[in-house]
Amino acid sequence: MNAPLIALTLVLAGVPEDAAPAAKEKVKPFKLALKEALTRALEKSPVAAIEVCAKDAPALAKQYSTKGVKVGRAAFKLRNEKNAAPAWVKEPMESLSKEKPGTDASRLVDLKDGKVGYAEAMWVQPMCLTCHGTTIEASVAATLKAKYPKDAATGFNEGDFRGVFWVELSTP
Repeated sequence: MNAPLIALTLVLAGVPEDAAPAAKEKVKPFKLALKEALTRALEKSPVAAIEVCAKDAPALAKQYSTKGVKVGRAAFKLRNEKNAAPAWVKEPMESLSKEKPGTDASRLVDLKDGKVGYAEAMWVQPMCLTCHGTTIEASVAATLKAKYPKDAATGFNEGDFRGVFWVELSTP
């Protein structure tokens, strides 16, 4: 979709034209902080990375959710049921899952009541395969099984659609 068509679609939908860039900027610090925490943890061990996802990721989402902004992440194949997508995220997540792998794909949703939702595709990176891949080291698999008995977030290959980063943003 080209930029003029996107702008036209946003105006027609009642969403401010600058909502997508603003939402992207609001979710960016959360994404960067999470990636940095996971990279540091993986340098120690996969178990340390599992702890980051379990404890630090929700804390980071809370930290970067400020007045008028709420950020998070969601997926179809959940490891932690607490990461279930808000209802509005399901449709854009379904659409994003069909995008070309690795693209900077996103969707904007008018949430009414002066809010907009933004969902951005999350693609499986090489570092993710340690805990989310098709082949997982036995000790890592055991830790995951103990921590997440209903874990469904494995079996991925590099470049697969993993889920979305999302943000709810109050519009001016």
